[in-house]
Amino acid sequence: MIGYITFGTNDFNKAVDFYDNLLAELGAKRVIETPEFVAWGPEYGVASLSVLNPHDGKPATAGNGVMVALNADSPGKVDLVYQKAIALGATCEGEPGPRAMPGFYAAYFRDLDGNKLNVFNFSQT
Repeated sequence: MIGYITFGTNDFNKAVDFYDNLLAELGAKRVIETPEFVAWGPEYGVASLSVLNPHDGKPATAGNGVMVALNADSPGKVDLVYQKAIALGATCEGEPGPRAMPGFYAAYFRDLDGNKLNVFNFSQT
């Protein structure tokens, strides 16, 4: 159902570098690339995450209550992606660990522009 999610950025090159490095940990690669827009996903034609400078020329801002959740294949991968995000300059919004529902393991962070992301693994046992 989701085609792609876009984050506005105030530093396009820095955002592209951040997501190149971070999303590679989840097996994503650039699937669309123009001078103004880059999208990452496992392959072209499936849900992807993208960044761009806002078309209206105004500063990019993070949405209040908006969060993008990235699915990881294990709790260990959650830890790895979270640590990578922090190493790349993200800020912590919740360290990796079990959450409210059994089998749900997640970590939360904000990217370089303040957009909130979550990386999670949900295993029903």
